[in-house]
Amino acid sequence: MSQTSAALTSSPQWIHEETDGVSYDYLPLGKYVVAARGVCGGRPTIKHHRLDARHVLAFFNRGDSVQQIAENYRIPAEAVEEVIRLSSLFDYEKSYA
Repeated sequence: MSQTSAALTSSPQWIHEETDGVSYDYLPLGKYVVAARGVCGGRPTIKHHRLDARHVLAFFNRGDSVQQIAENYRIPAEAVEEVIRLSSLFDYEKSYA
């Protein structure tokens, strides 16, 4: 079962990470898309970035390419692709955290 399937079908499995002494608790919605308490109101974001998934999707919808978005925000192109793919499963206006 993929992380996305698990997030949709079971109770949330919160992940706790420490990076450079900073705690980061998040609910994985995909490999790159997460919901974290205190980050963008709990809406889906790109993991370890304060980049709201709804903004990534808006850039794509206005015509920016996956590669342009990835380069502009220094995120993997796979993260942009995941935002697009998960947009049919998650409401990016909703708080999940």
